[in-house]
Amino acid sequence: MTGDSKQQPRPDATGDRARDALPDAGVPASNPDAGAADVAIRVRGLVNQFGSQTVHDQLDLDVRRGEILGVVGGSGTGKSVLMRSILGLRPPQAGTIEVLGADALSRDLEERRHIERNTGVLFQDGALFSSLTVGENVQVPLKEHHPDLRDSLRYELALLKVKLSGLPANALDKLPAELSGGMRKRAGLARALALDPPLLFLDEPTAGLDPIGAAAFDRLIRTLQEALGLTVFLITHDLDTLYAICDRIAVLADKQVIAVAPVAEIEQVDHPWIQDYFHGPRGRAARDAKAHASGAH
Repeated sequence: MTGDSKQQPRPDATGDRARDALPDAGVPASNPDAGAADVAIRVRGLVNQFGSQTVHDQLDLDVRRGEILGVVGGSGTGKSVLMRSILGLRPPQAGTIEVLGADALSRDLEERRHIERNTGVLFQDGALFSSLTVGENVQVPLKEHHPDLRDSLRYELALLKVKLSGLPANALDKLPAELSGGMRKRAGLARALALDPPLLFLDEPTAGLDPIGAAAFDRLIRTLQEALGLTVFLITHDLDTLYAICDRIAVLADKQVIAVAPVAEIEQVDHPWIQDYFHGPRGRAARDAKAHASGAH
């Protein structure tokens, strides 16, 4: 039990004033391709290799604006490698990647900064700076991208994001070591939301949480996605998460994305890994839980 699963995001008038103080990051001109305005991430022909090992070979993927896309695959299929390539943290051997209309592989500083300002990332276990308080961690992106903001505004923004992430205000002055696993993830989420990004990356956000804490975190992500209009790229092994909050699921196998569709359609794909994963005992339990939740409403 994480002890923080009942916290809910709530509006904050002070936070609204602070958030309004952030300069508009701007958006590059839309890609002229048909349907480009509806695509937040476009990957074409991606090749990732480590020595003689090829992880991705001509991988294609579109992530639609405003959706929660769950990314799944067996061990070694390169889910985190794909995310790092999209973020520009790992240059691929071949392929093109567009993020919010910008070239993710470009060396142009303005294009890189555009992507950085408009994306937030929650790595596994939060990846917080251990020597900084939660508030100081949340302020790191603000200091980097908006160094002219007054200290008081940065503090108010950090407080807003901490509250949005379901943490109490007094968590602001705590060190990561003083938090439970679930609270650290929420603190990492607060930092990922610091710049009000339209695009959020989550890497195994419920890993290590008990079922109650994991379900609470799933609800938080869906609430924030709907309230803020986020596009969410979510890597997970958690079948409950896939059934509860994902609009579509992308399956990595055979060095490519072999299917992208809502979970009900993914279940029908005739591929050994998909059949084992979605039709095993855990898959049936997650499906039944989703049906029960839908029936309750």
